[in-house]
Amino acid sequence: MSAHEQYAEDLALYALDALQGEDRARLDQHLAGCAACRLELEQLRGDTALLALSATGPRPPQRARQKLLDAVAREPRLPVAVPTAKRRGWWGWLGWAATAAVVIFALSLWRENSALKQTLASASSQAEESARELQELRKIAAPILQPEAQRVTLVAAKDPPQPQGKAFYMRNHGSLVFLANNMPALPPQKAYELWLIPMSGAPMPAGMFKPDAHGNASVVNPPLPAGTEAKAFAITVENEAGAATPTMPIVMVGAGE
Repeated sequence: MSAHEQYAEDLALYALDALQGEDRARLDQHLAGCAACRLELEQLRGDTALLALSATGPRPPQRARQKLLDAVAREPRLPVAVPTAKRRGWWGWLGWAATAAVVIFALSLWRENSALKQTLASASSQAEESARELQELRKIAAPILQPEAQRVTLVAAKDPPQPQGKAFYMRNHGSLVFLANNMPALPPQKAYELWLIPMSGAPMPAGMFKPDAHGNASVVNPPLPAGTEAKAFAITVENEAGAATPTMPIVMVGAGE
């Protein structure tokens, strides 16, 4: 038996970090002066790692399996009664346990990595949604907060000015927020329609609304062309579908402040 053959099993156990005591010290001494065994050890380590990592997925590489089988085949057949053989068999089982531990650890890392990716994706989606909501809130608040916003108060045209509406309008952006209170209840299938009355030309539809049980209502950013200067805002009662031009008398009107 050659020197390399007698170290075959020890090299396999060494690669799994399962060789201890005098056997390990003896092999360390041999490796210091044997380049061939050092090369064999590095190949066994690489093959064992590939075998462990591949245990959770596709079939293990044939080369890794064959290398380990060859190492076991070259094992010297010692009598069972010899204590060293019993000890080596015990360390062999420990080596396979170490391999299983590597597999479990690799699977755990893979699962943690997958969970982390899902968490990051969810956080990114929530951040994007929050950014969109913030942008919408800024757009709604701009006509109310910006100093250049035009503020118009609408009052009842004939009755005492109990119902009231306020329009906050930014013509450069075509942004409009309208708030109303104390609005009278509507007949069935009717709705209030807000109108932007420009400096010249016909009134422009600026949104439909129905008051709640307390007479409150609002219109937020109806589709209006940017740059239209408002002479006044007005309200009529129209069919629920709305109208392109006023068909009913104006019930509330207000000019720019």
